[in-house]
Amino acid sequence: MIVSSAFAGKHYAVLGLARSGLATVLSLVASGAEVTAWDSDEAKRNVAPAGVTLGDPMEIDLAGYDGIVVSPGVPLNTHPIAARARAAGVPVIGDIELFAQARASLPAHRVVAITGTNGKSTTTALIHHILRTAGVPTMMGGNIGLPILGQEPLEAGGVYVLELSSFQIDLTFTLDADVAVLTNITPDHLDRYDGFEAYAASKARLFAMQGAYHPAVIVSNDLPSEAIAATLSKRLLDVGGADRLKGQANWPSLQGPHNAENAYAAIAACTWLGLSNSQIEHGLRTYPGLPHRMQRVAEIDGVLYVNDSKATNATSTAPALGAYPRIHWILGGRRKTDDLDACKPFYSHVISAWTIGEAAELFETILLESGIHARNVGTLERAVKQAAQIARNGEVVLLSPACASYDQFRDYEARGDAFRAAVAMLGSEA
Repeated sequence: MIVSSAFAGKHYAVLGLARSGLATVLSLVASGAEVTAWDSDEAKRNVAPAGVTLGDPMEIDLAGYDGIVVSPGVPLNTHPIAARARAAGVPVIGDIELFAQARASLPAHRVVAITGTNGKSTTTALIHHILRTAGVPTMMGGNIGLPILGQEPLEAGGVYVLELSSFQIDLTFTLDADVAVLTNITPDHLDRYDGFEAYAASKARLFAMQGAYHPAVIVSNDLPSEAIAATLSKRLLDVGGADRLKGQANWPSLQGPHNAENAYAAIAACTWLGLSNSQIEHGLRTYPGLPHRMQRVAEIDGVLYVNDSKATNATSTAPALGAYPRIHWILGGRRKTDDLDACKPFYSHVISAWTIGEAAELFETILLESGIHARNVGTLERAVKQAAQIARNGEVVLLSPACASYDQFRDYEARGDAFRAAVAMLGSEA
């Protein structure tokens, strides 16, 4: 785990003892900090590490605390801890801010930080993969992988590659990323922000924390991203990535227009970090892809089944539709918007659509009005069976829901696993 003298003698309250919270507590205690921790789940409180005082930050006296560490899942716009901490003059922070404070005591390293509405997980994993295959010590963390404070520090010359959600950026104040990447900004998480502009401003803070000479990579041309780029004109990084994308056909797990953007960001960042063209190309060719993101599940009777469960809004689904010419599309769940407008440019690729979950009826109507053969089938299992019955050689059955999963599944991973299981049943029946 990361142990830092920056925390010695300080006093922190940690709210939440799940995976990242527990890693934070262990790191702080090992660093010589005094820690008061709490979780609403009694079972988690009962296994709190030795040396930790149990106490609810909503009830204890916060005077003298150096910070209240919360999970990014805590909604600061509605949770009372925000107002209580503000009244006590104590900052509310996350584990990424603690990592930022610990950096001075770690072996010499660099940090690449990636944010954006869509594509940040793939971009993060791709940069990490390129570095690793080039022999560079690297660690992936933040919104992906293991909690950053629970991992062993990198040796000198290493690169920390961090995926950062807007929620994590909200809890971070001193992270000076050596390279910062923005994939795009489209409406998302508006239940946590006072409008779209506030959400975009959260993303912009990653670049505001950077030093004056640390570069930024802005990938998309959406209006909020362009506005951020305009403020960073002297720091924008463009290292000829567009020319390098001519090799995309040779990168099996990076197909589609969105993955061209992800690859551009990775090429730009890794070139600035000093990797050669051949090292970067090798990483692009060998990148295995992420589970649940345009993941090739199986090919049965010439029909390809693709799991894109991580596409939880229409903007992230659109590139998947653009990647294949003949698609049987499975979509639906708990919708984030009342339209599928971002997907319209690729409707001509859709042979049939099968809608599921809470959004099933609305999405069926939208697609029928657009001239697409669409049917509300309710569940994922039915959708897979119905699509498989009419799919033909050379076509694709694509789960790309354009919705959150919480109406029928624990998370997008459980939804993707259910899709894989349903496809496996098709194979066993063949």
